[in-house]
Amino acid sequence: MLLGLFLVPGLFVIGLNTDSPQEPATVDKLDVDRYLGEWYAIASVVKFFNRDCVWGNMANYSLRKDGKIDVVNTCYTKNGEKNRVTGVAWVPDESEPGKLKVSFLSVFGVNLFPANYWVLDLGKDYDYAVVGDPKLSFGWILSRSPEVDSEKLDRIVRTLEDIGYDFSDFRLNPQSPPED
Repeated sequence: MLLGLFLVPGLFVIGLNTDSPQEPATVDKLDVDRYLGEWYAIASVVKFFNRDCVWGNMANYSLRKDGKIDVVNTCYTKNGEKNRVTGVAWVPDESEPGKLKVSFLSVFGVNLFPANYWVLDLGKDYDYAVVGDPKLSFGWILSRSPEVDSEKLDRIVRTLEDIGYDFSDFRLNPQSPPED
């Protein structure tokens, strides 16, 4: 049972989760420089902040001078409108490099309501990433290319399910506009 108050899209939850699964393990090592750049969101858990995204879901990460990471998420709606949201991410504890925080609300340089952004799985060549949170309420399959071959996608889905996700909660995100 989840009781909570959601104040900012996916970023602030107060409550009690009595059915919480065991926290998933994150990657032991994360080379931030290799992680930077453009990622295609191949699939994601649908939440109110991304439900209008119907194609072209992407994320771009770039290093800031202060060592934090600028985050730019984009997607297109069914009307062809481009949505864009910006935020900042950081690694709060260098001993757990796969456990990042991300905030999409900053006031006077203070990043408010940081959410967990955990890298749960990562291709050895940084060709894909599986990102989630400790309660398995959010999740993304990211790829450096707009498509993932079926064999690799099947392996990633098995990984998600081994972690405790139900893949039926995910929606595949096409990268091209739907044909009418």
